[in-house]
Formats: sequence, structure tokens, C-alpha cells
Amino acid sequence: MTDTAACAMPAAGTPWYRQRWPWLLMLGPAIVVVAGIVTAVIAIETDDGLVTDDYYKRGLAINQTLERAARTAALGLTATVDIAADGVVVVVLDSASTEPEARPASLRFRLAHPTRAGEDRAAMLVPAGPGRYTGRVTPVHPGRWRVIVETDRWRLPGVETNAPIEGVRLVPPATT
Repeated sequence: MTDTAACAMPAAGTPWYRQRWPWLLMLGPAIVVVAGIVTAVIAIETDDGLVTDDYYKRGLAINQTLERAARTAALGLTATVDIAADGVVVVVLDSASTEPEARPASLRFRLAHPTRAGEDRAAMLVPAGPGRYTGRVTPVHPGRWRVIVETDRWRLPGVETNAPIEGVRLVPPATT
């Protein structure tokens, strides 16, 4: 027997746990088990944020949203939205209507992130001149955003756009 053959063969009385091959063979499955546990912990502890908690209430509220959209079209409202780099929001509201609700005392402004509700921004806008409303939100990072302007009585349909948000035009759908 050569010296290399003697090194490769285990001694006859050596227990299995003192040999390296059983440990090397068990290492692969052990790594897979640990990776599976880590994956399960991550899945349990993180929220994907894609599903709303109050989906039933949101479904019931859709008729109210449709009524507010119809009211917007009846008033002939349109808006232009600009957001500066520091988060200053300017909305210019335009309407041919002379009704008081076409020039409200304040507007609700929302920027909704399409997939992460935690990124959403909201502000109450106050008048800063005829048909001009201003407010402030947290500065917007690049990406897709849904721009929404509304009051309790009417709501302009949201428009999806990419940041930076400049000159975004909100118009009601055409009534048939």
C-alpha cells in the first residue's frame, strides 16, 4: 500500500463523527434548512403593503367616489399641479362655474405611491390667490406617483405621473 492510499483510508476503529465526509455531506442540507428558516422569518415579519386592510369599506365607498367625480364634471373643474424640490405644492384650480364649491376654502391633496402605502403624502392646501392653492408635503423622490385633488363634495380623477411633478393636468372624464 502506498502512502497516499494510507492517508485516504480511515482507520478501522475511528468513529463516524471523527471523519470529514459525513460532515461534508450533511453541510448542504443544513445550509438549506437555515436558509429556509431565515426566509420564513423575513416573510412573517415584513409587510408587502399591497393589500388594503379595509377593502370591504373601500368597495362600499366607490359609489360616493363616482358621485363626487360626476359633481366635478358638472362644475367643469380642472387643475394644474406643481411640486417644487423642497415639497411646496401649488395647485391652480380652474372652473367656469360660479358656484361656491368651485372655489372651496381648502383642498385635500394626496400623492399616492402605487405599491407602498407608507410612502403616500397628504396635505391641506389653502388659498394663495384666486384659484391658486398652496401647501407642503415631504419632498418627493423619483418614481411613479398618483396625484389626487379633492374636497368633501368633489374629486378630480387621479393622474399617474413620474417625479418631478411639474405641470400635471387633472381633468374630469367626459360625461356621456
